[in-house]
Amino acid sequence: MISIRNIVKQYANHKALDNVSIEVEKGTVFGLLGPNGAGKTSLIRIINQITAPDSGEILLDGQKLNKNHIEQIGYLPEERGLYKKMEIGEQILYLAQLKGLSMAEAKTRARYWFKKLEIQDWWNKKIEELSKGMQQKAQFVATVIHNPDLLILDEPFSGFDPVNAEIIKNEILELNRNGATVIFSTHRMESVEELCHSIALLNKSKKILDGKVKNIRNAYRNGTYNIEYEGNKINADGRLPFKILSESNVDGTHQMTINIGDGTWVNDVLQYILPLVNITKLEEKIPTMHEIFIQKVSKEDAQ
Repeated sequence: MISIRNIVKQYANHKALDNVSIEVEKGTVFGLLGPNGAGKTSLIRIINQITAPDSGEILLDGQKLNKNHIEQIGYLPEERGLYKKMEIGEQILYLAQLKGLSMAEAKTRARYWFKKLEIQDWWNKKIEELSKGMQQKAQFVATVIHNPDLLILDEPFSGFDPVNAEIIKNEILELNRNGATVIFSTHRMESVEELCHSIALLNKSKKILDGKVKNIRNAYRNGTYNIEYEGNKINADGRLPFKILSESNVDGTHQMTINIGDGTWVNDVLQYILPLVNITKLEEKIPTMHEIFIQKVSKEDAQ
């Protein structure tokens, strides 16, 4: 869907993007991650043609990015930009026409989204009359009303309570199922694992990690397991084929987190433990995207 090739962007003495290349597959939800100042917003602004790169190029569906692509893109910025004194209905219609819709089509789609999000009675209200979360809903309608092929969402859940965050999440997933490609920038790593097929991690203007979420998590597996068992406590002596990282006892059930080293298999652990206790649960603790994010960024910062 979108091919980002060797993008460089410099602001005075600050290099915001340093030779960044990313491939976003059509029909996927792609997470653009990184700490503050990593270059995410700079890249998003370039894709939206708000600014231009100093070098490199971006292709959308195989074509070099140009002004005609604006109508194919829906952009929800982190800093929302609706006109506070303007009535919401009038504002949505105005923005929809900027994206190429006729007035008649804009009205039809606006009514559809207002009903879908249960905001029909907001049509004549002004943005300044709404809470931040409710303003977010109006901004979301403005982002998707023209049915874009590419959705770029920068912190889309900011300002929402859990109920409305769930509503917007489900709408994003439905748009994706209906064919939209989504670039999704957030600090909420739980949302990344729930929504994203693939990610790219930026830090200090460079891409330091990318790939499918499942593959990245598997690559960071480190032999850590959670075990629950009943019976006498397993003693941490020198004969154990694993290292006990933590343990506790809840209502007679022992809980233990262990790490097995290279050359040791989970079968070796089971052969040692099974004659001693009754295992009620054994699961591998695969690092979360949050843990990988912290580990990778910290490692890069230390270099």
